[in-house]
Amino acid sequence: MLRGAMNSTLSQTPISTGVVFQARDLRKIYHTGELDVVALGGVNIDLNAGELVCLLGASGSGKSKLLNILGGLDVPTSGELIYKGWALDQAEENTLTLFRRNCVGFVFQFYNLIPSLTARENVALITGISRDPMTPEEALEMVGLTERMNHFPSQLSGGEQQRVAIARAIAKRPEVLLCDEPTGALDVTTGIAVLEAIEAINRDLGTLTVLITHNAAMAEMADRVLHLSDGKIVKAYQNETRLPAAALQW
Repeated sequence: MLRGAMNSTLSQTPISTGVVFQARDLRKIYHTGELDVVALGGVNIDLNAGELVCLLGASGSGKSKLLNILGGLDVPTSGELIYKGWALDQAEENTLTLFRRNCVGFVFQFYNLIPSLTARENVALITGISRDPMTPEEALEMVGLTERMNHFPSQLSGGEQQRVAIARAIAKRPEVLLCDEPTGALDVTTGIAVLEAIEAINRDLGTLTVLITHNAAMAEMADRVLHLSDGKIVKAYQNETRLPAAALQW
């Protein structure tokens, strides 16, 4: 009964206010022979609707592992992960699939566009299976690619391809946008254009946005910054003001 109720809710969940995620003593441990490798060592966070949160830390600090667990791509070894009142740490795979499909948009360092499809057609792959999507044209307009929607990935710059990937992620109007080093393969100017698109989504749609980076300069555009090291949050602070993405320098 609970599983059916949860599935029904996830299939029609709107953008909301208040706490979206609650994580309590979240741990991820890999057992390799006699050795235990701790990827997350007890994370406690609340993430709120409309926030832009930056996960900052060196490679191997646990940022991507935390993001993958928040997005339902992985499950914790122990601890609690609550999404709007639902226990994702106890969810079965079919529920996690529904959660990923309806509630979460993912943006990764590499764009993963289908080369034989235009920008519009790449976005339409998502809008065709979503419950209340934007049109591909609306999503591409939000990331400034109206004039490029009929171009193939090979005809687009790296920054434009990443913006297509962002349009694809937000076309289903997700509650949560999870971005893993979205500017890692880009130069500064192009990277800022991508960050401006992410900033606009967060501002205009009210989407909880979690951005992973090892670049401390990007933290200035966030509401909150969480520093991770060795699988733990070692420092957390709120920015008094958010710096516009266009003003970032690194």
